[in-house]
Amino acid sequence: MRLESFSFTQEMLGVVSIGLLGLVGYLLFPDDLAFLTRLISITLLVLSLDLVTGYCGVATLGQAVLYGVSAYVVGNAAIAGIGDPILLLLVGIGAGVLMGLVSGLLITRFRGLPQLVLSIAFGQLVAALCNKLSTLTGGSDGLAGITPAPVFGVFHFDMYSRTAFIFSLVVLAIVFVVLLRFVRSPFGLLCRGIRDDDLRVQMIGAKVYPRLIIMYGVSGAVAGVGGALNAITAGVVGLDSVGFERSAEALVMLVLGGAGNLWGALFGSIIFQIFGHYVSSTNPFHWMTLVGLLLILVVVFLPRGLSHGIAVLWSRLIKRETRP
Repeated sequence: MRLESFSFTQEMLGVVSIGLLGLVGYLLFPDDLAFLTRLISITLLVLSLDLVTGYCGVATLGQAVLYGVSAYVVGNAAIAGIGDPILLLLVGIGAGVLMGLVSGLLITRFRGLPQLVLSIAFGQLVAALCNKLSTLTGGSDGLAGITPAPVFGVFHFDMYSRTAFIFSLVVLAIVFVVLLRFVRSPFGLLCRGIRDDDLRVQMIGAKVYPRLIIMYGVSGAVAGVGGALNAITAGVVGLDSVGFERSAEALVMLVLGGAGNLWGALFGSIIFQIFGHYVSSTNPFHWMTLVGLLLILVVVFLPRGLSHGIAVLWSRLIKRETRP
């Protein structure tokens, strides 16, 4: 199979998979579509984290800053009178790119533990600023009163979240397909080389630091889309969107699915959130214990994530069937 046809097959598989997942989600949660729209926005955050951590090897626990600041900017834009959801998505992308470049300039100058600590400090600083700037963020009460206009002037955001769910699902499919092509581009392959051995990349004449900053900008664009969807569909933005817990949760989802694989980030995010939703509703007092047990089992038996484990199992089944 030629590379171009393989690429097209992967992208079509991405569209079909997200469509099927959306249909299954609608059948499982017909009365809780607000949960599914929130799941989609967080999934975009995890995909953005995979770009810098999984594909570039950047250790960060401050990715929620890109997501949350974009949500606040979109919320303020909507309150100021910009109601078109498509335009609000573009505002979120712009805010995410800007925050990604700013944080990338700072965080990617270091490697290892200093990089991780710096990302935490940067995230805590932004979270504190969001709490203090109550005129722009609403402080601890959150930014409310976000009322987007109908999509294309026709589809209103109803109280049952049907429009919000379909709108978010279409946006996720578009972003996922674009990222599938992006990570297979020469730039994406070079970023993988930086993750594996940045010294070797420097030896062939490529500059590492500028490419990490660019990838942070792309990551910010994806996180900005997630933050924009959160503001548009929820109608309120809280401090939890920029908090450390959101960044740590996103990293856990990425590890669960498998870093360095967009499919792993997608399924890890979905599995973690649905599992947490079911367990918390069944046992609201001890659900974190069960979630922790799940993560321990995955890390011990599938250290490279669920996606890699499934791929290995599938390849073994194929080999067994082809044996004479």
